[in-house]
Amino acid sequence: MFSSFSVLSVCRRGVTRLAAVTLASGLAAGGALVTAGPAVAGTAPAPAQGGATATIGGLKTYGTAVVRSPEGDLEISAGLFEMSVEGGGMLQTYCVDIYNPTQKDATYHETPWSGTSLGGNDDAGRIRWILQHSYPQVNDLASLARKAGIRGGLSEQDAAAGTQVAIWRYSDAVDVDAVDPEAEKLADYLHKSARDMAEPQASLTLDPPALSGHPGGLLGPVTVHTNAESVTVTAPADAATSGVWVVGEDGEEVTTARNGSRLYFQVPEDTADGSAEVTVQASTTVPVGRAFASETRSQTQILAGSSESTVTATASANWAEKGAIPALSAAENCAEGGVDITVANEGDEAFTFELMGTEYSIAPSETRTVTIPLQEDQAYDFTITGPGGYEERFTGVLDCRTQAGVASEAGESTQTLTRPSPATVGSTSADVNLAATGSSDATPAIAGTAIGLVVIGGAALILLRKRKS
Repeated sequence: MFSSFSVLSVCRRGVTRLAAVTLASGLAAGGALVTAGPAVAGTAPAPAQGGATATIGGLKTYGTAVVRSPEGDLEISAGLFEMSVEGGGMLQTYCVDIYNPTQKDATYHETPWSGTSLGGNDDAGRIRWILQHSYPQVNDLASLARKAGIRGGLSEQDAAAGTQVAIWRYSDAVDVDAVDPEAEKLADYLHKSARDMAEPQASLTLDPPALSGHPGGLLGPVTVHTNAESVTVTAPADAATSGVWVVGEDGEEVTTARNGSRLYFQVPEDTADGSAEVTVQASTTVPVGRAFASETRSQTQILAGSSESTVTATASANWAEKGAIPALSAAENCAEGGVDITVANEGDEAFTFELMGTEYSIAPSETRTVTIPLQEDQAYDFTITGPGGYEERFTGVLDCRTQAGVASEAGESTQTLTRPSPATVGSTSADVNLAATGSSDATPAIAGTAIGLVVIGGAALILLRKRKS
């Protein structure tokens, strides 16, 4: 059982060194804006690939740590966050971006390591080892203290602080120590003992998340991957009127499934061109070590513990009688520094679209993944349309590096304002808003391109200052 949590929602509290306050307001815009094309029907955040969705509450169990740097020491809070899962359940997490604030009530999605700073971190597996071998996975604090060579015992606060400090040493490569001697001994033990472990599997995903084809048969399969004993399957909302159902390989309607189950969309031959979506849901514990990323610039979290929680995944199907029949999905790819757009075309004509000045043509029966390059912290908004009113929109913020890593590359130091209460940070990233029209011939039409930089007025919580010689 998880108890209620405190109102704190930043990774650090009570900063002892104050740099400066910057007030900024205004709008800086770059590039060109062309208004054309159809209205956008909806938004699908690219990182949401199935699993748990949760809202962060704040620090629950924590102690104090000190970050060492040439500019001085920075005192911060270190410990466990608690998150409430949409549909039911609670999660406990540690943060893996020491200098990036946590936005109050930010929404988080279970995310592959490849979509976060963990994807490019060779020590990510050691962080998972720490999570598996420390608090709260190890509730016997007396035993944990003996393993770490601690004579005086461990409190929950010391255990949480020591674990977070050990994680930061691998996630952010910073010089950080726990203030309490027992917590520091635990951090040293975990840091030195950590061994590499593989990334844990997702709690629930559907593969592929999008597919296409002709009416008159079964479209699929869509394979269920989950650690739950079973999942419930929800048919398309208009199944009774459209005649499009979700079935198994035998053609019989499916209402429940298991790990490895193969689902199909049954589309009658006389069905008009269109699309449908299937939703699967389960109650399970999310595997320790799964990453959680926010739709905004709130710091990335890594799972330390889970109650029985609701997890969800969706997959879509698009069908047409003739022409190009596209199916699109997206995922952030930190190794390549961009967003992977996966396009399948099961039609009898090429599907052509354009993004960021590059034209792509997907041949009939071809599936291809193209990477749209983006800058770190850059917001994106891609809309791709196709024949018969088909449209997919993908939005998000590319968050692939820790603030410590960004500052180190730029030869800068990070300075944080004193802020003991929860705080929300405004975005200062460049927004990319691209609308592109795909068609069944070789001539694409660009609906619109816009690149803008929005600086929201107010007191900045983080100020990057070039280091003076």
